[in-house]
Amino acid sequence: MMNLTTLRPNIVTALPAPQPLHQSLTVTFTYDVHFTSGLFQTENLLLAQAVNSDRTEDPKRVLVVIDAGVVQSHSHLLAQIREYVRFHADALTLAGEPVIVPGGESVKNSPDWVNLIHQTVEQVGLCRHSSVMAIGGGAVLDMAGYAAATAHRGIRLIRVPTTVLAQNDSGIGVKNGINAFGKKNFLGTFAPPTIVLNDFNFLTTLDDRDWRSGIAEAIKVALIKDAKFFDFIETHATELAQRNMAAMQQLIYHCASHHLNHIGNYGDPFEMGSSRPLDFGHWAAHRLEHLTHYALRHGEAVAIGIALDTTYAFLLGLLSPFAWKRVLETLQELGFKLYVPELDNYLDQPDHPESIFRGLGEFREHLGGELTLTLLSEIGRGIEVHEVDLTLYQQAIALLQTF
Repeated sequence: MMNLTTLRPNIVTALPAPQPLHQSLTVTFTYDVHFTSGLFQTENLLLAQAVNSDRTEDPKRVLVVIDAGVVQSHSHLLAQIREYVRFHADALTLAGEPVIVPGGESVKNSPDWVNLIHQTVEQVGLCRHSSVMAIGGGAVLDMAGYAAATAHRGIRLIRVPTTVLAQNDSGIGVKNGINAFGKKNFLGTFAPPTIVLNDFNFLTTLDDRDWRSGIAEAIKVALIKDAKFFDFIETHATELAQRNMAAMQQLIYHCASHHLNHIGNYGDPFEMGSSRPLDFGHWAAHRLEHLTHYALRHGEAVAIGIALDTTYAFLLGLLSPFAWKRVLETLQELGFKLYVPELDNYLDQPDHPESIFRGLGEFREHLGGELTLTLLSEIGRGIEVHEVDLTLYQQAIALLQTF
């Protein structure tokens, strides 16, 4: 007998196409930037209270990563840290011996130091409720922050900046990174610290170049955001150059305040767009660091980058001659050089690996999207441009050489 079921057509009921599933996450990051002196003196409660802010019964484990230059300049620091931890044993405990790493940009040029911190985190059994406390200049904080952010997908980070530049700029933001493939901060993360502790005592042992270097970032912020702040820097340039601590403390505080306000209130803390006004002057600065094999400090390169972009804006007709001269003369009064020979390398070959103009493409690539540079229309006001005239930039370089 014929099985009628074999004659039935294979009918598949058409289902509606699946609709996309939408996900929306809101993550709030909160951290404080403190200003103090004598952070590791036992009577100073700031660190102990900050580490154990949730007042748990168990002391928090902390792995200290410290800049070798800081250890050399502050010979009693390691003993101070150990004594502080013993005195405040109810709040924190050391997770192994402090990890001492080189200071300066060299610590970011090799992955070995990140690997060392990862290995130490694994060996001492640090967990995500423990902390890495990085003590040092901006490069050490960048590297240690990258290591902390990538171990266990993120370990709490305490930053203790020890230079002017780190206390007013790089050490208080949300970025961490190391250099790779000849490019500044090619590898990195956006991972805010849990707290930043600025100890002004560390500034007393800086050499003149490091003291001066961080002032460049304050000038940058003042030029694009706050004309009165630039007036302060201009008026106190001689005092700042002569290492007046009161003037420097004011500069650091106001610069840090502007920096935090921009990160928190301008809608793009993790740089998802193509605009990065806080990197005014930095496209050339990052390139100059590479071209000079990091003989230039970051702030020294930023000062040249600011001078270059300010001169370009003047030649473009955006900025008045008076404002242009104020900026360059203030930089000079502070002791910055405005020109280095590497600026003139292969200007007629902008794609050459040794050309300063190679930095424009790298700056755009780092952010994605179209090229976006901040230029000055007046002191205290930056505007964005998306195209540049390389011939005019060549004239700007020539002008800096003879200024």
